[in-house]
Amino acid sequence: MRQKFVISRNDVKNKLRISEYAIIDKMPKYAVVQIRQDERYTLLGEETYSSEVVASSIAKGRGELLVMLRTKNLFPIEPYANKIVDSVIALYQSAEDQSAELFFDDIDLLPDYA
Repeated sequence: MRQKFVISRNDVKNKLRISEYAIIDKMPKYAVVQIRQDERYTLLGEETYSSEVVASSIAKGRGELLVMLRTKNLFPIEPYANKIVDSVIALYQSAEDQSAELFFDDIDLLPDYA
């Protein structure tokens, strides 16, 4: 499955939003696919967090932030969750509102049998 996570920080509203998207169209079997930013992603879920809670979790460490970001509606697998944590930390180290887009393809997680 190909996924995209959009992470947005808004200091005016004191919020962090993480939106999860995926391409749900059927792909041909054995197709070689590259992730493209212009593909049609469908929104799967979205979570909004208080910036105060996020900043507090960052101060306690990566593990605490990871636990806080995972919810019943947003529970990315560990490799993806670690990259999301890195992006959230980078956003909070910046002095201004920003956003980040992360693209993932599950095929990258499979061992190379070729």
